[in-house]
Amino acid sequence: MAVDTPSVSDADRATCAAFLDDLPHTLAGQERRDVTPSDALGAAWGDPAITLTCGVSLPADFDRFATCEEADGVGWFVPVAESSDQSSDVTLTAAGYRPIVRVQLPASYRPEGAATVISQLAQPVKDGLELVDRCH
Repeated sequence: MAVDTPSVSDADRATCAAFLDDLPHTLAGQERRDVTPSDALGAAWGDPAITLTCGVSLPADFDRFATCEEADGVGWFVPVAESSDQSSDVTLTAAGYRPIVRVQLPASYRPEGAATVISQLAQPVKDGLELVDRCH
C-alpha cells in the first residue's frame, strides 16, 4: 500500500517513526498492512485501506472556529461536508497535536468505523504526540 510521506523536520520524523511503531496491529477490525516506501510516515489497515499519515499540514478548511469530534480526550477535525454525508470517504485530522496526524477512512467503513478508529487511536496519539491546542 503506497503512503505519501510529507516533508518534515528530523525531530518530527523521529516522533512520527516512534508513534507509528506504537500503533495497533488491528484497527476497526482490520489487520495492519505493509506500506511503501518502507520508511513512509504512515500506516494502513484493511482493504480498502484505512490510511494514517503522520506529519501532515492542517486541512485548508480548519480554522479557529472549527469543531472536532472528541474520542477519549483527543479531538479530530472532520470537514463538515464529509461529516454529514455518511456515504463519502472521510478524513479525520488530530489537529491539536504535533506532528499532525491524518486518517483517511473509506466510506465502506462508515458510519461506525469512524468512531471506532478515533477511539482506538486516541491513546497512541496522547502517548506519542505533543498536545499543543485542544480541538473540541
